Amino acid sequence: MLDQFILLVVSTLANLFSAFSGGGAGLLQLPVLIFLGLPFGVALATHKVASVALGLGATARHLREGSLDGRFALFMLATGVPGVVLGASLILRLPGRWAEVALGILTLGLGLYSLSCRSLGQRFEPRHRDPRGLILGGAGLFLIGFLNGSLTSGTGLFVTLWLIRWFGLDYGRAVAHTLVLVGVFWNGAGALTLGVLGHIHWTWIPALLAGSLLGGYGGAHLAIRKGNRWIKRGFEALTLLVGLKLIWG
Repeated sequence: MLDQFILLVVSTLANLFSAFSGGGAGLLQLPVLIFLGLPFGVALATHKVASVALGLGATARHLREGSLDGRFALFMLATGVPGVVLGASLILRLPGRWAEVALGILTLGLGLYSLSCRSLGQRFEPRHRDPRGLILGGAGLFLIGFLNGSLTSGTGLFVTLWLIRWFGLDYGRAVAHTLVLVGVFWNGAGALTLGVLGHIHWTWIPALLAGSLLGGYGGAHLAIRKGNRWIKRGFEALTLLVGLKLIWG
């Protein structure tokens, strides 16, 4: 019961921050699963299943606001899910410490870049919707999907910034698309792949799902209420924390 309570509290807090800032739930949730005794592969698969509930909780709130572009959402699925499946298929065979450090450095760079650009993501200015722009943008989503399937922690933050920097979304729209498409479908594909190839610790799933749903809905509500400026600040704080956590383990 104590483990279940710890998981519920950690999951709720992690997913609240993640839903507000556009990613990073694995910063708290995945290390806690490992700390409580799960091997890395089992912890990763279990975290992936719970992360789907984060997307569902956020979806319930964002659908009320009409924040999603249906055609663009399908584009994110078509380009990102294959990368997720490939990354999830390979991670169980490879040692991931060097990749975690590299990802941590890149994540820190995201936060510092956002801090240096005050106007970044404050206005909705669609761009790169021509064939060449979509091909390059889709290639970026495929690579981020690969990281999402293999390392999970913080990769939603990469999607959020990529949608802002390349496709011209503001922070509010970028976070909405990240939570729904990455949270539900990318993480769902990763959970399915890891579940088939590895193992999921099902006895901890109920507490993690409850925390993900509560945190996802609450974080999405805060993001909608506070607007782009506060989301940007939350994104920057979380990228710095995730980057440091990945570098120093």
